[in-house]
Amino acid sequence: MKVCSFLPAATSMIYQMGLEEFLCGVTFECPSDKPRVVRSYLEGNNYTSAEIDKIVSESKQEDKSLYYIDEELLQQIAPDIIFTQDVCDVCQISTSYVERAIYKLKKQPKIIPLIPRNLDDVYANAITIASALGKEEAAHILLAQLKKRTGSILDKLRENNAPLKRVMIMEWLDPIYNCGHWIPYQIAQAGGVDMLSNPGGYSIVTPWEKVLQYNPEVLVVAPCGFHVERALQEIEKLTQLQGWNELKAVKNGAVYIADADLFTCPSLYLVDGIELLASLFHPGIFPMEERFRNQCKQLYTLKKCSECDKGFACASANCWCSKLPNIMPMNPDKGCLCPECLEKAVEQKLKLQI
Repeated sequence: MKVCSFLPAATSMIYQMGLEEFLCGVTFECPSDKPRVVRSYLEGNNYTSAEIDKIVSESKQEDKSLYYIDEELLQQIAPDIIFTQDVCDVCQISTSYVERAIYKLKKQPKIIPLIPRNLDDVYANAITIASALGKEEAAHILLAQLKKRTGSILDKLRENNAPLKRVMIMEWLDPIYNCGHWIPYQIAQAGGVDMLSNPGGYSIVTPWEKVLQYNPEVLVVAPCGFHVERALQEIEKLTQLQGWNELKAVKNGAVYIADADLFTCPSLYLVDGIELLASLFHPGIFPMEERFRNQCKQLYTLKKCSECDKGFACASANCWCSKLPNIMPMNPDKGCLCPECLEKAVEQKLKLQI
């Protein structure tokens, strides 16, 4: 049996279940060295978040797909099964586009669309994939292991009477999008609640004023399709917004940049995402594991003011203090000043220079 996976989540599941012997074709984004049948017009371009949002909006209005199929390669592979998705035409190629493309094939493959809306749907998709390949038991074995891991998190939260943390996960940063579909369920299983999220539904543009009013204790920025370093390139679009420094998450030093694949891609690696979130929401109970060091970056570190002993957040090279006049060389023997003390020191220094 020959299979093509036209979404990275299905490809990841196939590998996790040890069924890659059946896999013969994938997409340009799939974590695989198999032939890339699905390509994108956005490949090789370094668009900003705002530019990507504009391109996506225009493609929707014009009913144009951002993806295309290498029909000659697909003809050569002649798959028996193609896994597609019907959740987001922006993120991956749609089932309807695939159906039009295979019409020309001599051998008509079976199309199996995956439609995850929540975490249970994602788990069910693994069973669907394994069953189609005649290996359903492989899915049940893996799911049992994964659910044991998530169950352990919930047990520890109960044992420690851990309060729910008020959090927010951003799926996009320019414009700001809340999180939807299965991500709110990940948050819940990690001991948090995101009142700006849309469980089981699409993420939507969320006004900055709502974020300020909600004032999350923990903020996780995981733009869809971005890894940590790519997201960091545009983080100033958030940090320069009015009221940013007043957020509790900023004051707590609890702003994190994370790989989106742990959240926005509906693979079984969502369980890794739950484990990471648990360490971000409740670090006293779940210390950060070494395997997450390259997949998540804490934007700020907490310091104590050398003048008033008040705690404040520092972002090193991209810190808030870089916006003040560069006239106060730091005293290495004393350390940094908090925003209030530094502003006073700058003001006094300027008065002396007049």
